Amino acid sequence: MSENTNEAIFSLDIGTRSVVGLILEPEDNGKMKVAGCEVVEHEDRSMLDGQIHDVVAVSKVIRQVKEKLEKNHGPLHKVAVAAAGRSLKTIRASVEKEINGMPILTRDDILALELSAVQDAQKQLAAEQDTHDQHEYYCVGYSVVHYYLDHEVIGNLIDQRGETASVEVIATFLPRVVVDSLLAALKRADLEMNALTLEPIAAINVLIPSTMRKLNIALVDIGAGTSDIAIAEHGTITAYGMVPSAGDEITEALSEALLLDFTMAEQLKRNLNDPKQEEYKVTDILGFEQTMSKTDILDQIDEPIDRLAQLISDKILELNGRAPQAVMLIGGGSQIPRLTDKIAKKTGLSPNRVAVRGADALQNTIHKHRKIKGPEFVTPVGIAVAATLHPVKYLTVTVNDNILRIFDLKELTIGDALLHEGIDIKKLHGRPGLAVTIQVNGKLKFIPGGHGTPPSILLNGEPAHLDTPISEGDSITVIKGEDGADASASVKDVIDELTTLDITIDGRPYSLAPLIRVNGEPATLETSLTDRDELDIHLPSTLEEVVDESELLSWDDIIASYTYRLNGSEKQLKWQKATIYVNGRKAGRKTPVKTGDRITIEPQPSGQPLLKDVIPADQLSGMMTPVTFNGEKVNIHDLQYSIIMNGEKVSPDEPLVDGATIRIERHEDQGLIFSDVFRYVEVDTGQPPGKKKLVILVNGEPADLNTPIKAGDHLEMRWEA
Repeated sequence: MSENTNEAIFSLDIGTRSVVGLILEPEDNGKMKVAGCEVVEHEDRSMLDGQIHDVVAVSKVIRQVKEKLEKNHGPLHKVAVAAAGRSLKTIRASVEKEINGMPILTRDDILALELSAVQDAQKQLAAEQDTHDQHEYYCVGYSVVHYYLDHEVIGNLIDQRGETASVEVIATFLPRVVVDSLLAALKRADLEMNALTLEPIAAINVLIPSTMRKLNIALVDIGAGTSDIAIAEHGTITAYGMVPSAGDEITEALSEALLLDFTMAEQLKRNLNDPKQEEYKVTDILGFEQTMSKTDILDQIDEPIDRLAQLISDKILELNGRAPQAVMLIGGGSQIPRLTDKIAKKTGLSPNRVAVRGADALQNTIHKHRKIKGPEFVTPVGIAVAATLHPVKYLTVTVNDNILRIFDLKELTIGDALLHEGIDIKKLHGRPGLAVTIQVNGKLKFIPGGHGTPPSILLNGEPAHLDTPISEGDSITVIKGEDGADASASVKDVIDELTTLDITIDGRPYSLAPLIRVNGEPATLETSLTDRDELDIHLPSTLEEVVDESELLSWDDIIASYTYRLNGSEKQLKWQKATIYVNGRKAGRKTPVKTGDRITIEPQPSGQPLLKDVIPADQLSGMMTPVTFNGEKVNIHDLQYSIIMNGEKVSPDEPLVDGATIRIERHEDQGLIFSDVFRYVEVDTGQPPGKKKLVILVNGEPADLNTPIKAGDHLEMRWEA
């Protein structure tokens, strides 16, 4: 087609059964006139399900159509064509993203999520088709099935917050081989592709005026081998599908039911469309002729018609997710009687919402033509009109200085360009920083890393978005977002609430901070944490922990520690210097303490330990001789034993010196005498007035100061008159 829109348009509909060529001439009133129409059927099965399988054979038929039209319209060099809807591949895919702690979701965030799902669908399709090149498919559109927030369906993700966000899409792809084979067949026929469209788009462009573009409509092109389905809504195609059943199934059913060869059954099927004819003469393969009513014939094939209607209806509901507002049927197979009523019933629509649309529906676009009558001509005309109203060409843009050529099958955006370039949408957003997992008092706590920043997108040097439209020659620059910082935290960052232990010590109030240990080592609130650290943090809960954490108290003030050597052995003594009470009750190290408790400290009167406190009782008893002096019990140190501390002789009542060396020595033949008792008792030796005689007795017997004594003796000393 020339850039001059007043020139004639040559279009080809390359179908499975035949190739239809049209010459359309624009008129001043905005309509198109069909100036020429030629139809040539394929000699063999060089086309299968809309895909060219034999380029040479198909190009031969194209050349025949071209040459027939050239006889009346002169040389033809450029042509508009369409890719069959049945060539499209539709894939469902979903993508989930962690959004915990992220800012609220923006439109760009959601677009990136959608495009990531499309790329996953592209990879899935490549895997299904056993190819490693996912870019062998053009994405010609996608629609969102559902958004999910925290695995629950939600209408819109914009401005939402949660743990996870996900999207499920249906993406539609056109294999590049379809386009490549079209180009190859046209080239062999000395034709240049001037415009490319998709058959469903071409049909909708001529069937649905702009005033109806917001409606949700299902378009079904029922051919010979397949029924191609397109869903339109909001002015665009939102989903495609194909049912591998169409007119040939009905023809075969007629052939089997009435014993007709395929050609006669096909002709009978077409004649059933005549509303004026009610009876038909049928001759079977055995030569028997019979006359049958239209009702009888249709009853014979009602089950396969019902099955075809069911398949089509199920696919419509699957693609659209609900019943559409209307269903339009085109293609030769759409004229099968009873089919529209059955589709209406199975989709839940009223009968007047399902209709066959033929050339009569195109009167606002083209004038009547004797060859253009039935619904099989809607797509060929649509291809020609699309070449004028919606031409599809290659679009050349640059992405990060790489030249990219894209088939302009729909309004293209920056996101489409990135898909074609093979840029991984998921990797454009800066990745989150590495998280840190801390065990706090036995429970895991997750500290996320910093959020990555979104990518910077420029279109011709100006800020843009993924859904910004692009046009010929645009320059796109995409700069990956910066990665988030790895998580970092100190002890204070993982504490939900910081409390203190409030108590009184000897009447003064104190607030004690929590005890903190990281991996078993003492720590502070400022101590940095690393991944998998084990943090233990709790308030002092025992008297021991209170004493350890209190600046006023020290175990050195309460319990003194002495080391010494006794007769060559290392010894250690813990000496209670003071007694601690909690709420008036004597307490020990493990006594529980809680907020509001009163702690008091009462020093011991003994002050410090004596030697007799550290010498074993059996040794100490062997060194003492118990006697009674004037009725009082007295322990006398046996002079046969000596206590030597740090080289000096001392008594058992001498205070213990920290670090002292102590030994006990025994002396032979040094017994005790009466006068030794004076070392332990105080006696007034002065003569009282009126007393003349000093009486000394041992066990009631007269004695003197040198009389030997032994354990258990009763000693007396008094003045008498």
